[in-house]
Amino acid sequence: MKKWMKAITFLMISMFLLAACNTEEPETKAVNASGDGYEETTIRLAYNLPADHHIAKGLEKFVKDVTDKSNGAVKMQVYPAGQLLNDKDMNQSILTGGVEMGVNSSTLWASTVPAMGIFDVPYVFSDYEKAGEALNGEFGDKLRTAMEDKGAKVLMFADYGYAQFANNKRPLESPEDFEGLKIRSIGDIPSEMIKAYGASPVFMGGGEVYMALKLKTVDGATSGTTAMVQRKYDEVAKYLTINNYAYLEFLLSINKDFWDKLPEKTQALLTETAKETEDWIRAQAQSEDEKTAKQLEEKGMEVYVVPEEDLPKWKEAAKPAWDAFTKNSGDLGKELLDMVDEQ
Repeated sequence: MKKWMKAITFLMISMFLLAACNTEEPETKAVNASGDGYEETTIRLAYNLPADHHIAKGLEKFVKDVTDKSNGAVKMQVYPAGQLLNDKDMNQSILTGGVEMGVNSSTLWASTVPAMGIFDVPYVFSDYEKAGEALNGEFGDKLRTAMEDKGAKVLMFADYGYAQFANNKRPLESPEDFEGLKIRSIGDIPSEMIKAYGASPVFMGGGEVYMALKLKTVDGATSGTTAMVQRKYDEVAKYLTINNYAYLEFLLSINKDFWDKLPEKTQALLTETAKETEDWIRAQAQSEDEKTAKQLEEKGMEVYVVPEEDLPKWKEAAKPAWDAFTKNSGDLGKELLDMVDEQ
């Protein structure tokens, strides 16, 4: 009997000690040691821009800021310069969740959301400030909604800057000067404009343009002056025309399903940091456009800046491109054009 009493007493003491132990605070995860409260998350980010491009620099700033603000809880695995995905495969990978986050041009997103082609419509945005105002308002919200309907949330509109024309044949001082030229195009809408000006559009990747100009496969090309400097257009093209016909955008997008599963605190962090980075990139776009245009001139290109009073003539000649966009993008495209015209 005494043995049974001892056993029961021992068991009761053990249960008491166990209960006492369980009242201690659970061990805090290292991620919450600073009290920031972010859950551990890993996000893969892919883009296909050269490291010295101002958008690439902005993206690296975004990654650093997200990491620092979350004390490393939100981990960003970055794949720059096409290491993981090229431009052609980027959108599908974002939409299917093959990669959580990626950057691609609005031109390439237009195949998924036709209204995104608005940035390729000639002479829609007359200056950097108006572009920023539109993107920060209802105009930008409508494009964000259209993207979310397809499965991608836009975190940032990253301003690439204005598109211009380089060529080897002659100064392009009016739309009529394009007659008979072969011009590398960057998308369907710019191709309509090139055709309306009397030239033939040729599709090719940005990395192919240098040799195409050198071998005279094309007479000219359209691109931003930042890319022209990086790809050494000055070595293979003589003339540069500054007409600011298209305000090119790149989108930082995240898979919508992945986004919806993120904690609200992490969503707020990404949204806030993306907005800060977007403003930084927008400021860089204008200075980079001005700086690189000057560099091309210093390197020997003959630069012609279309006078502001001549731009209506260039815009009127490009109307077939506007018609093509409206036909392809439907009611939303027309609504966006009307909103821009009201600015």
